Amino acid sequence: MADKDYFVHESSCVDEPCQIGAGTKIWHFSHVMKNSVMGRNCNLGQNVLVSSDVRIGDNCKIQNNVSLYTGVVLEDDVFCGPSMVFTNVFNPRSEVVRKDEYRKTLVRRGATLGANCTIVCGTTIGSYAFVGAGAVVTRDVPDFALVMGVPSRQTGWMCRCGIRLDVEGADVKCDACGTAYRLHAGALTLAEGRAL
Repeated sequence: MADKDYFVHESSCVDEPCQIGAGTKIWHFSHVMKNSVMGRNCNLGQNVLVSSDVRIGDNCKIQNNVSLYTGVVLEDDVFCGPSMVFTNVFNPRSEVVRKDEYRKTLVRRGATLGANCTIVCGTTIGSYAFVGAGAVVTRDVPDFALVMGVPSRQTGWMCRCGIRLDVEGADVKCDACGTAYRLHAGALTLAEGRAL
């Protein structure tokens, strides 16, 4: 790997062809399958599987024991906690081949998926959403939403900086970083003029 601008531990396997961005690190006992794409400055922990055709953006952190199956797309700056789970078939059976029924799972920019949570395929996790540890996500999660439980339910809102927001009216401001938001029709957005 001396000629590569990314790091792969000697115990890991990277199939060709695939695309891996500069500065990315792939640690012990991981497997990156062919035709996958991984951005710059990502960090894959121990025992991570990246299946064929998976797309991973820049600066994603994928902790130990996470498998990203075909159909999973992570935008930039996504955090996948230890042993969290993705699926790609809604109704699997061992004796029924359903490879033509893979459902896409999209995790938008900046989202956090807590340790041991499960993301059922066919869902979209919104930008900067926060899925609590152990939650089971069975439907789409809005931008900035905090979801917890089995099945997951929204219990609040999170700032881009990862702090829970105190939402009492339409105008919301993070006590930690000062970022301003607007709550309208059940959706939280950055205050006017701010980009995601």
